Amino acid sequence: MRRCATLLIIALTAGTSVALQIQCYQCEDVRQDDCSSPEFIVNCTVNVQDMCQKEVLVMEDGIHYRKSCASSGACLIASSGYQQFCTGKLNSVCITCCNTALCNGPRHKRRAASHTCRPSISLYTSPLLSLMLLHLCSH
Repeated sequence: MRRCATLLIIALTAGTSVALQIQCYQCEDVRQDDCSSPEFIVNCTVNVQDMCQKEVLVMEDGIHYRKSCASSGACLIASSGYQQFCTGKLNSVCITCCNTALCNGPRHKRRAASHTCRPSISLYTSPLLSLMLLHLCSH
């Protein structure tokens, strides 16, 4: 029984310390979306910056871009706060957040399901393993 309890504890904590890191494009105040090349790719801070952010500013001299890593909380607050200013007209500011590698790069044609987030199967491994061990230990 002690062995089953130990295995169950290991299974329950197996997925809790997984480090998540995303890569994003990072640049300040560039025009024509030209910071989407390899030299602008950065590794975001593990378990802190879990999203990529893209700001598009429409100014008198053209469209300016800022791209960076961001925490999900800060990015989502900023994007919703600027939503009313995202008109596409002069002095407009649009902030978007995304959570896949290099997603703040140049705009591509969207696929039908590209906006959905699909959890990795590994997110379910630990709970399933725990249930299996619990079942085995109870018999």
